[in-house]
Amino acid sequence: MTEPAHAPSSSSNHRLQALLGHEFFAPHQWKRGLALWVGAIVVALAAILFAKASTWSYHLFLLMLGYGVWIPLLVTPVVFGLLAWVTEGKLRSTRGSGIPQVIGSMHIEDEDFRQRMLALPIAAGKMILTLIALAVGASIGREGPTVHVGAGLFYSLGRRFGFTDPKAASRFILAGGACGIAAAFNTPLAGVVFAIEELAGTFEHRFSGLLLTAVIVGGVVSLGVMGNYSYFGEVQASLPLGHAWLAVLLTGVICGLLGGLFARLILLSRHGPLAYIGRLRSHAPVLFATACGLALALIGFFSHNSVYGTGYDQARAFVQEAAVSPGESFGIAKLLANVVSYWAGIPGGIFSPALAVGAGLGHNIAHFLPNVPAASVVLLGMSAYLSGVTGAPLTSAVIAMELTDNQDMVIPIMAACLLARAAASLFSPTPVYKDFAERMVQDFEHQQAAHAALSEKARLEAEALHHVGRTSAFDERAAPEENTDESSPDRTTTH
Repeated sequence: MTEPAHAPSSSSNHRLQALLGHEFFAPHQWKRGLALWVGAIVVALAAILFAKASTWSYHLFLLMLGYGVWIPLLVTPVVFGLLAWVTEGKLRSTRGSGIPQVIGSMHIEDEDFRQRMLALPIAAGKMILTLIALAVGASIGREGPTVHVGAGLFYSLGRRFGFTDPKAASRFILAGGACGIAAAFNTPLAGVVFAIEELAGTFEHRFSGLLLTAVIVGGVVSLGVMGNYSYFGEVQASLPLGHAWLAVLLTGVICGLLGGLFARLILLSRHGPLAYIGRLRSHAPVLFATACGLALALIGFFSHNSVYGTGYDQARAFVQEAAVSPGESFGIAKLLANVVSYWAGIPGGIFSPALAVGAGLGHNIAHFLPNVPAASVVLLGMSAYLSGVTGAPLTSAVIAMELTDNQDMVIPIMAACLLARAAASLFSPTPVYKDFAERMVQDFEHQQAAHAALSEKARLEAEALHHVGRTSAFDERAAPEENTDESSPDRTTTH
């Protein structure tokens, strides 16, 4: 009589147990979520601090420049040489933009390799050395280093929370890089697109939650601290259908070709004249970096000190059509300054300087299109050149639109970016970050193969020594004895 009364209660218990057993309530999921939230907050705060410190470092350089335009001719080469010397040892992974290190770490699931690329001392060193470089006028950006720092922080936090599986670590690295680029530019959508197009090269369902969580939390933190702002301010520009679209063709082809040329120059191919420059840097890195610092100071001197730093102020002046602009030669001069700064092998990225070069080139192209709004051409040049340099047209288009809070130029910007990528492939078929990462992977594989060959050789030598028997007086191997029993009738004794 009492069994029917207990049946509903039993059924409710089963439903409750099934609900509590759902994946949503699994401790593993909550621990991963906590790691993502903590990581995103830390990366966003680090990106904001890095941005503020970068501005302060460059202002320190401008203060120094105020005492004499000749000072960089002395200070910049010396500091470039010191940075090259410091990064010769354990801090070697801090060199360059940091994005190739992140891509390489995602593809090489080796713990030692990832520790060399993404350890917390590397992240801290990346920030400090980049700030020092900006303080002496290096033509570098902070966005690539922020991606490197974000990936390193997420990787370390993931391990602290127990996510040591190589696949899980790859997802944390990807999410950290996405959060870094989103916080650096205050461009959440660009962070997601950048991670898919540039870092991962693919998109899988299991990545989506990690990416969106990291980017959203990082974006909220950035929004709360910095406010709702656009990197270059709101740009009111449009491109009406008709002859104005000639700007898309010109910026796509010209800026794409120059972007691809820049990528080819900094890649320093292993054959031809550029290979000779690469060998010089390998044989005397400190002296080579010092020479690059002197070259940068000379370019700065002859360009009226307009090529130093990230190029943010100059790009903003062009895109906002300010009354005072850096001049007609700024685009090419900045391009050369970016080349020698990257050749030096010092820490620093290429995103912001590339945007500045593109803005300068767009400003030049606008002179040949008097009936087209100049701001529109500058915006097209900016996005097209970035696409040519990075080989990532979708990321470049999204970044350009979010940086200027402009939605009217969506189609022209995407068209210019696609044209630029096609034109850039004539000089740089493989995107520059992926090319650097592939070289890093190949070097690691060669080192592993060499280590395996040495280990095998040592093993064979040890086995050979172990199996060597007694030798005769003439150093010949003695014949094996079939029976060592002293009672054997066949055994003979020599006296």
